[in-house]
Amino acid sequence: MKHRKTIRHVHEPGHFHEFTFSCYLRQPLLARFKRYELLSSLIDQAGVAESFDLVAFVFMPEHLHLLVYPRPTQPAFGTYLARIKRPFSGLVKEEWSKTRPELVDELTIPERPGKFSFRFWQEGPGFDRKLFSREAVLASIDYLHSNPMRRGLCQRAIDWPWSSARYYLAEPPRQQFPGLPFIHGLPDSLD
Repeated sequence: MKHRKTIRHVHEPGHFHEFTFSCYLRQPLLARFKRYELLSSLIDQAGVAESFDLVAFVFMPEHLHLLVYPRPTQPAFGTYLARIKRPFSGLVKEEWSKTRPELVDELTIPERPGKFSFRFWQEGPGFDRKLFSREAVLASIDYLHSNPMRRGLCQRAIDWPWSSARYYLAEPPRQQFPGLPFIHGLPDSLD
């Protein structure tokens, strides 16, 4: 049986976490407006359910980045991510079963003898990085927001509709996240 990669999420109260996870084989499976809307809704629901504040995000055609601040002292990272990834994958599979059954077949892979699984997301937990300094949080926010520009999807970060860059332009981070450590002391502009 194939070894499944696991990740140990280490957390200290006051630390931020950056998550990155990709579509199966980095295919551009997210590149649809309705999928981005559904993903946004599930991220919001997971944040409320698990007490995670979303600090910054960017959705790309084949992956996404989330910068979060978990409020609990012992946050359930696996549950938070599962509340996003599992229902999203299930709803997309249900939609595609009606509209694109060939894609469902393509993304249904053997898991073990006699067992097959639909695979929207790349196997494994993705990338998780904890951030514990103001500089690291600022660098993460800048990296996330610059991702669409580096890929040539837009000229300015604020032009990409599936990113938090415009929210930072409209309202300085200090007012958006007054209770978060490091965020409350950020400058009014991220320039």
